[in-house]
Amino acid sequence: MTLLIIGATGTLGRQIARMALQEGYQVKCLVRNVRQASFLKEWGAQLVYGDLTIPETIPPCLLGVTAIIDASTVRPLDSYTAFEVDMEGKNALVQAAIAASVDRFIFFSLVNLEEYQSVPILTYKLHIEKKLQESGIKYTVFRLAGFYQGLISQYCVPILDQQPVWLTGESTPIAYMDTQDIAKFVLKSLSLPNTENKIINLTGTKAWISQEIIDICQILSGQKAKVNKVPLFLLNGLRKFTQFFEWTYNISDRLAFTEVLGGGKKLVAPMYDTYNMFNIKDQETVPLEKYLQEYFSKILKKLKELNQDQKQKYNNIQF
Repeated sequence: MTLLIIGATGTLGRQIARMALQEGYQVKCLVRNVRQASFLKEWGAQLVYGDLTIPETIPPCLLGVTAIIDASTVRPLDSYTAFEVDMEGKNALVQAAIAASVDRFIFFSLVNLEEYQSVPILTYKLHIEKKLQESGIKYTVFRLAGFYQGLISQYCVPILDQQPVWLTGESTPIAYMDTQDIAKFVLKSLSLPNTENKIINLTGTKAWISQEIIDICQILSGQKAKVNKVPLFLLNGLRKFTQFFEWTYNISDRLAFTEVLGGGKKLVAPMYDTYNMFNIKDQETVPLEKYLQEYFSKILKKLKELNQDQKQKYNNIQF
């Protein structure tokens, strides 16, 4: 089976690519910048140039492809808008997949997606979900909540560096999950007929608010967090301002996402049916506490080694 992974340089996509290669899949990665994706080639993936905003570059990438795994999305500082990538680009991708008779299409969305109709990027995802349902391709949509990996830059690094942790509005409880566990579910779905033509919730079993995560990080790091809160109305005002300029469209779309992160509605879903469908037990996934414990253990050990090296160099100086 040959997989085409889109967004393979991203947080989730790289974990899927790495695990797929380890499991023996033939992996092609659609990339816009081959140099930035060179690590994927070193892992054993084939890099193919493609750009979702240039539809004619997509069909050649699908040659010999059995399944598409689309983990891509626009980034805040990209030169393209979310509409160009997540709406028009993915429409073109689905159309190309139909024309190429691709056997399977895996797409990622957000849990409880229908509750956020005013957030542009989520309306685009809902549109692509419906597009896949009408396509005739066997599809699987995974509705996610959040990634453990994203917590590193949001909480862990600022606390270790004694920099502020920025929070917005009322904290939304989010059932984060390790991207390696998500990758495990994704690749297993390729061999499970009962996951075809399904929208599947895939979240952690516990939803965490920001203060709970900060408390864990403080205990594990031995550092007290400096917490700053940004009023939601201020971010909404900034969002309206950034809508006036084409070069800040992506920032505006991301600011719209504060409705999700600061709205207080839970981003979590019952996982009982999902675990049964995949014959996986929840104990087989990594809990947040363990993930953070391993992170801080490695970082603090490294910092201790660096401090010892510096001390040794100082002691060796001849006066």
